Amino acid sequence: MKVALIGGHFTPALAVIEKLQGKADIVFIGRKNALEGDKTVSLEHTTITGLGIPFLSLTTGRLQRRFTKHTIPSLLKLPYGVSQALRMLHKEKVDVVLGFGSYLSVPVCFAAKLLGIPIVIHEQTLEAGAANHTIAKIASKICISFETSLKYFPKEKTIVTGNPIRDAILHPQTNMKLPFSDSLPIVFITGGSSGSHAINVLIKESLSLLLQKYNVIHQTGDAKEFHDFSDLEQLRDSFSGEKKKRYWVTKFIAPHEIGFYFSKADICISRSGINTITELLYFEKRAILIPLPYSSKQEQLKNARYLAHKFDGIVLEQHLATRSTLLDALKTLSKLKVHESNKQKELHLHAAEHITDVVIEVVKRQK
Repeated sequence: MKVALIGGHFTPALAVIEKLQGKADIVFIGRKNALEGDKTVSLEHTTITGLGIPFLSLTTGRLQRRFTKHTIPSLLKLPYGVSQALRMLHKEKVDVVLGFGSYLSVPVCFAAKLLGIPIVIHEQTLEAGAANHTIAKIASKICISFETSLKYFPKEKTIVTGNPIRDAILHPQTNMKLPFSDSLPIVFITGGSSGSHAINVLIKESLSLLLQKYNVIHQTGDAKEFHDFSDLEQLRDSFSGEKKKRYWVTKFIAPHEIGFYFSKADICISRSGINTITELLYFEKRAILIPLPYSSKQEQLKNARYLAHKFDGIVLEQHLATRSTLLDALKTLSKLKVHESNKQKELHLHAAEHITDVVIEVVKRQK
């Protein structure tokens, strides 16, 4: 059996790859470069090739929510994307396509439909992404992470599998050591692999007071949302002496190490992408969530409110995030007793295995 995985939401795709390896041959269709017109190699390309999995780079356009000067040129790339996907799928003799959302899924899934190849898609979010909503009509099976997404898809072919969690999260490393010598509570700050300049600036303004009460682990990311910032360098050089011993800052944390830092944190400060929400729920961590203000359909704000409702979280919208509001939120969370959530039911901890079983069953039925 050969499976073509389509890049999009990369973290759940990676979790499923861990379960598919040994059961199927895999090819990965994604973006070689992080951004259009950018020569930086994408994280998915680096990771997938590092696993020894063939990586097929797709060039295509995307359906944009707003009409801009880029809308027509982007749409004109869609037929080329379908044509390119047809050649890829035919050449690789693919048995099933597994998509994880994003604009890349649209041309590949339409090409698969033309070739009679079954399609399985996974919806990561609480609702439904535009690409998956479009593809749902031609998909053989639709796997969703949360029951809140059920109303967006045909019930007869939709399965609640949960959002796949990587083994590095489920089984964090135990042979690592924290970079602190004292026993103060730990605050873990992350803006994700790409980083958040807004969060980094907020932390820089608040750090002196934070370090009076906490040890701080801060993952800055590249923070290249719009400009080439030097957040890491500025933050790293902010302190000396005793306070510097309580502050550990780094641009990236390796995927296989992130579970360790989540597990050791007392409080997390982060964006609220659905993967982060899933991992915070898994580790049952108190969190201050600063949603990305321009995420599609206010997706991150909805994610943050979901965590705050289900567990111990405070939503701090970016335009209201100041040193004062951040420190007040930390003070409030520090006083709360950690309560346990029913994460087994909420997260479907065997989601990756469940999706793998769905893929195998779809191929069996096709034959």
